[in-house]
Amino acid sequence: MSLLTHLLACLFGMGSWISINGLWVELPLVVPQIPEGWYLPSYLSVLIQMANVGPLFVTLMHRFRPGALNETAVIYAIVGLGTVASFLLGFFWKETVVVAGVPRSVALLVLTFFLSVVDCTSSVTFLPFMMRLKPQYLTTYYIGEGVSGLLPALVALIQGVGVVHCINSTQSLNHTPASSNSSATYDLQAQYQPANFSAEVFFFFLSAMMLVCLVAFLLLNYHPSVAREQPNGRYTNGVKENSQRNRKQGEQTAMMDPYRPANQKCRSSFGTGSYSWMQVFYIFVILAWVNALTNVVLPSVQSYSCMPYGNNAYHLSAALAAVSNPLACFIAMFYPLRSLLLMGALTASGTAAGAYIMSMAVLSPCPLLVNEASGGAIIVLVWILFVLTLSYVKVIIGVILRDEGHSALVWCGAVVQLGSLLGAVTMFPLVSVYSYFLSGDPCNTKCP
Repeated sequence: MSLLTHLLACLFGMGSWISINGLWVELPLVVPQIPEGWYLPSYLSVLIQMANVGPLFVTLMHRFRPGALNETAVIYAIVGLGTVASFLLGFFWKETVVVAGVPRSVALLVLTFFLSVVDCTSSVTFLPFMMRLKPQYLTTYYIGEGVSGLLPALVALIQGVGVVHCINSTQSLNHTPASSNSSATYDLQAQYQPANFSAEVFFFFLSAMMLVCLVAFLLLNYHPSVAREQPNGRYTNGVKENSQRNRKQGEQTAMMDPYRPANQKCRSSFGTGSYSWMQVFYIFVILAWVNALTNVVLPSVQSYSCMPYGNNAYHLSAALAAVSNPLACFIAMFYPLRSLLLMGALTASGTAAGAYIMSMAVLSPCPLLVNEASGGAIIVLVWILFVLTLSYVKVIIGVILRDEGHSALVWCGAVVQLGSLLGAVTMFPLVSVYSYFLSGDPCNTKCP
């Protein structure tokens, strides 16, 4: 295997969601300077789901006009759009326009929609493109996808986003009529520290990372050492050439696969026919469920589940969870197990961890062990377990569907977006409309 191709696949995967992930971690600096305030996360959730028009179009084209859509051209277009939109954010994110007598951050919202289209469409274009390379590089791509969340978080950490100092403040002054004595009570108040560099610099950094992704994609298409890593037969807009030769090669691969019995009959018309329709349904249901939990449901309540245990617990859980994603992909590179039973067991474990996290968010601002050091340690460990197990499940499914062909990976990306959409539809009214969850104060946790 080529180390250069691994690096390029990782950098290519990094560009998949780095723009939107970066925007989310920058919210503490952006929100105080725009008229939408903390309603902005709600608007972002809606814009991201509206952007699913991109993957819907690509999926329908693959379904009804296979081979008509130039996949490579689409990737060039969306990565270029992401680079330009991120760059423009650095100049215009604070600009407002009066709409119906109220100032609105029109430029920020429009550019965010474009970034959302880029990232959502990457789910149904980047993954299928990886069919052009050997299966080993798909796992490297998933590592890059994990880095797309980790890298902005690390840069935001260096920037000092969300760093809180608890300072004493006078809460009340009590006077007694019978005495000239007065007493003041003091309380701790959270004070956010100024960032080490501006949001503009951060957006320019995101634009640079999208440019790196564009260069990586260019080299994946044209570098000679990458061409040697392509299996026999080429994909042209999702249609593979030399199909007869590759069918024989696929049969030989299946015979060497320990999880796929040799000379087995076709069990369905899906992909190579290795899985029955019931198993295909099982795989896609788990894929939708896992992505709903990891992309929307649990991230939307992360602050509620962690903040009552203190600011350190919150930042530690966010940082280690971001590290756990590429770590799971790295483990899958050496242990790419394809067992459907293992997939179910890991999904159940990750779901149980997610249920604990959700329970603590519901109990906020007074979750279990809120006044104990063990409470913070447990919530951090549970977050790590949650991300680690379900990230590994996503890689397992990606490896399985990669062997089923280009179309299977297109549907993989579509189901990823469908799961995220269902998660957003579920959580948006609970968090943003009905305010079902209550925030904990990082400096004052007053619980019995």
